[in-house]
Amino acid sequence: MKLMKWVLVAVALAGAPAANAQDAPRSITVSGTGVVETAPDMALISLAVSHEAKTAKTAMAQVSTDMSALIARLTELDVADRDIQTNRLSISPVWDNRRYDDNRRAKIVGFLASNGVSVRVRDLAELGHILDAVLSEGANEMSGLRFSVEDPAPFQADARAAAVRDAMTKAQQLAAAAGITLGPVRSISEGGGSRAPVMMEMAAARSADVPIAAGEVGINVSVSMVFDILP
Repeated sequence: MKLMKWVLVAVALAGAPAANAQDAPRSITVSGTGVVETAPDMALISLAVSHEAKTAKTAMAQVSTDMSALIARLTELDVADRDIQTNRLSISPVWDNRRYDDNRRAKIVGFLASNGVSVRVRDLAELGHILDAVLSEGANEMSGLRFSVEDPAPFQADARAAAVRDAMTKAQQLAAAAGITLGPVRSISEGGGSRAPVMMEMAAARSADVPIAAGEVGINVSVSMVFDILP
């Protein structure tokens, strides 16, 4: 009798995983992406002043003089103080690999100083004029120009709605192709939304305002949705 009881328990335990697997809810997971494009209303310029001199003090003094003049010019052009931010300040030795000291090391022949700033331009109509002005005031490095939207929230909302519609369409298509019935949404999560700004490399131009084409910027949102599959 005891042996029979143990056999019945073993059979019941063996059948439990299969029963649980059959009872587990079935689901389908899809992702969706929404993109909204709009004209930018703001630009961010990254520029710098660099100078090389025999001494570190002289190099930094030249850079400081030129950067002070550049910032003063930006202020004259109605760029607010809050829209000008230092993003780089450096000084480093300049080595001559063709000349060596007594220890057979490359000789230091000078120093390179650099001061970089980020400038936010809120009036795009003045952007070309501002670029020409900073080049004329001594900016000799420009890493690029980025266009963006000051308040992306309304566009993110539209992109989010488009991403959900995209995910639902995919789920319906997959369900139809697989011959299954789509159930309600079990969960939904949003991925990292991002702005896709236009990037431009600028060439120096001093004789006239730099020509600018702002184009459009894209606001991207992605979502992941899990749907139940009805029996």
